[in-house]
Amino acid sequence: MKIKNFAMLAGVASILAACGSSKIVEPADLNEQRVFFAFNSADVSDAARDNLLGQSLYMKNHEDVKIQMAGNCDERGSTEYNLALGARRANAAKAVLVEDGIDSSRISTISYGKERPWVKGTGEDVWKWNRNATTTVK
Repeated sequence: MKIKNFAMLAGVASILAACGSSKIVEPADLNEQRVFFAFNSADVSDAARDNLLGQSLYMKNHEDVKIQMAGNCDERGSTEYNLALGARRANAAKAVLVEDGIDSSRISTISYGKERPWVKGTGEDVWKWNRNATTTVK
C-alpha cells in the first residue's frame, strides 16, 4: 500500500515538473537582493514573487538568518508619501516570505522612501530601478 502511494506521488510530481519549469531559484546570498515595483504600487509582481520565494528557500535552508526588508521609491512625490509607499513595499515583500512559512520575527522592515536611490539620475530608465524592496542580512 505504501509503495503504491509513493509511486502515485512520484507520478504526480513528474507531471507537475513537465507542466512548466519553476523560476524559483535560491540565491547564493541574500544581501542586496531586490524586487521591483511598478510606479505608485506596492503590488508584488510574478517576477518579484519568484525572487522572494527564492529568498524564502534560502531562509528555510539557513534557519539562523534574519533579514531587514527596506522599501524604496523613485524621486517623484513628497517625502511623506514616499516613506509610506516604501513601507507598503517592504511589508508586501515581507508578507510573501511569511506566507511561505518564514517566521515574521526573522524579518524587520524599514522604509527609506526616496532618500536612498539605488541609481542616481532622473527619468523612467532610472526610476524603475529605485522602486524596490531590498533585502539585507542582519
